[in-house]
Amino acid sequence: MFRLGQKVIIQGDRFEQNLPIGEYAYILAYDKNPDSAFDFVIRVPKLDKTFYVPEADIEQEEVLIKKASAKAQRDALIDYALRTRNKELFDELVGSKKKEDQEEPKNMSQRDFIREVNRRAWV
Repeated sequence: MFRLGQKVIIQGDRFEQNLPIGEYAYILAYDKNPDSAFDFVIRVPKLDKTFYVPEADIEQEEVLIKKASAKAQRDALIDYALRTRNKELFDELVGSKKKEDQEEPKNMSQRDFIREVNRRAWV
């Protein structure tokens, strides 16, 4: 939840109001009207303007920094796994399934094959 006067960063423009994405803003008020699509009133000092925005269009700076650092760490681990040819680490990071789960037995009778297809179709 955002506090009044809190410094936030504009990260989206859902209602195409020409918001300056990536700029700082300050929360001036909550929009308590239940019929409104907007949640907050923000002030952008750089433009010297006030905007009504939904909560999805703004984010705290700390949260964005944490997301960026997590992404950088994940990318660095993927690079490390590729350079050291560590397949297990790479599969864990990328989220690919093990080959054991993907492979099907090739010597399957027609009756077993139909049974397996019906079982998967039932789920």
